[in-house]
Amino acid sequence: MAQTGRLIGRLAVVAAAAALAGAALVLAAAAPARAGVFNPTTFTLDNGLQVVVVENHRAPIVTHMVWYKVGSADETPGKSGLAHFLEHLMFKGTHTLKPGDFSKIVARIGGRENAFTSQDYTSFYQSVAADQLETVMRIEADRMANLVLTDAVVDPERQVVLEERRARTDNQPASLLSEQVQAALYVNHPYRLPIVGWEHEIKHLSTEDALAFYHRHYAPNNAVLIVAGDITAERLRPLAEKYYGVIPAGDMPARVRPQEPEQHAPRFVVLHDERVGQPSWRRYYLAPSYTSGASEHAYPLQLLSEIVGGGSTSRLYRSLVVEQKIAVDAGAWYQASSLDLTTFGFYAVPRPGRELDEVERAVDAEIAKILAEGVSEDELERAKQRMRAAAVYARDDASTGARIIGMALTTGRTIEDVEAWPERLEVVTTDQVLAAARAVLVEKNSVTSQLLPKRTPSN
Repeated sequence: MAQTGRLIGRLAVVAAAAALAGAALVLAAAAPARAGVFNPTTFTLDNGLQVVVVENHRAPIVTHMVWYKVGSADETPGKSGLAHFLEHLMFKGTHTLKPGDFSKIVARIGGRENAFTSQDYTSFYQSVAADQLETVMRIEADRMANLVLTDAVVDPERQVVLEERRARTDNQPASLLSEQVQAALYVNHPYRLPIVGWEHEIKHLSTEDALAFYHRHYAPNNAVLIVAGDITAERLRPLAEKYYGVIPAGDMPARVRPQEPEQHAPRFVVLHDERVGQPSWRRYYLAPSYTSGASEHAYPLQLLSEIVGGGSTSRLYRSLVVEQKIAVDAGAWYQASSLDLTTFGFYAVPRPGRELDEVERAVDAEIAKILAEGVSEDELERAKQRMRAAAVYARDDASTGARIIGMALTTGRTIEDVEAWPERLEVVTTDQVLAAARAVLVEKNSVTSQLLPKRTPSN
């Protein structure tokens, strides 16, 4: 129940897609782009379910994913963690399946399955042999429409979620610090809340809360079905009609969230903890995504992140790790596929015996250089080459395409956006990268964090 890594990060920024047509499940190929990535086929059921097929016939395996356009940022105030809690409860049975049966069926046919919740979406997936696709479609469609919850199954699962929070957040100093940073970075937007939820609010989530959230958000017209692997649209279409097409559409609420006000001062968050063995430094800036804010900066910011912090050849790594030898690691990140404002960030881990302040000054110097001079044509071209390669490698694994497209479709993008990603990066100029850097790397919109060992009495 987690998110994906760096390759997905690069191409997921790509992602966002929504396509589909049709009154009676009319099949339509996605609009072609000159530099397509996955070449998917799409169609729409009468009840509004969006369906995407990503063919990959290298092995007789399929990945079946259902994505719901709801995440932790769509929760009712005071009920943080509800989206993630319901993700757990979706495994607790229907009118025809007892709690635990879903996972037993997938295991019995030799498949694997899981689910994950983000701020913007919730997804459930199974990877199975292609000839077992109908089985997982039948049981996944069943829980889309027929979830049954009682206190007898909800109450124990609440304790499981609380234990998950203790293990993954409360017992991890870096996670605790990240949680506090999010709360500082977003003043008004619900991205400030932890996906797993605050402990005191998780304790009061009820069966009624979960069912109300389920009936409000879990419906075919608020979902995307993606099947990737050894499958064709012609084979999938009758199965989709049979199992998902019979589920009635729901009355979906508008997806309206509080937005961020103008920010006026940088913030600093420092956590001392006796469990910290290696200090670290990070800086976060509010940044536009593909669908929010000054979105014209999204593609240049992707390339800036690659140039400044994309691995051992990046500016930050070369400067802090190789040349100055004051850090053991340094880099940058940017995730453009959020529905609303996202973050652009820098990180550095000092060498033993070096101070965080020294590392911070070095990063600040690199940021100042970017803002003054921008990036070179050669740096930009090399970054484009690396990202073109990432787009090619993403085709090797069918599930990668399913995840990227799923993130796209649930955050306001289109199939065309995903397919045109390489060519849109290709036309970015050094002037656009500089303009994006100057628009985003603004001190008042930042949060700087330090993770440090617990202070000793002498400190």
